[in-house]
Amino acid sequence: MSALLAEQHEGHWWTDKDEVEVLTFNLGGETFALEAVTVQEILDLLPETAVPGASAFVASVINFRGKVIPLADLRLAFAMERTEATIDSRIIVIQIDLQGEETLIGLMTDKVNEVTTLAKSASELPPSVGMRWRADFIRCLVKRAGQFIIIPDLNTIFSSRHEAGRGTTDLSAKG
Repeated sequence: MSALLAEQHEGHWWTDKDEVEVLTFNLGGETFALEAVTVQEILDLLPETAVPGASAFVASVINFRGKVIPLADLRLAFAMERTEATIDSRIIVIQIDLQGEETLIGLMTDKVNEVTTLAKSASELPPSVGMRWRADFIRCLVKRAGQFIIIPDLNTIFSSRHEAGRGTTDLSAKG
């Protein structure tokens, strides 16, 4: 990744802050984090309604406070194996800007961990070689307590899935 691209990539996440408050969660044995301000609510599992013809990535919708919102399985974006829900499984409802519109999306997780603060000084860009995931799906990796926390780039993940036309699920449920 070029120095300019790396600066833009990293700067987009940290935006003049030395620390960011995040919600950490597990997927497929890995720890991920989302900026806490995007999180609307953490839910126990809810009944899902399958959307015929939708991609496996966003194959169903849920009712969130009277609104129908897409339910995404980030495991599939990261080419992880789909797993059965457990007693620890949760749905994180987030609100992000997708193509200029505030959009509510539910994210399946294996377990929600904690709200914590991550330091910019502990972050680095994903390596361009040796990653099992698409590097553009990861904003950065943050080292903490001997492990890496993965900060996914949800805008890239959802935009690439939407533009690829891999299903008919509309991600434009507005908040």
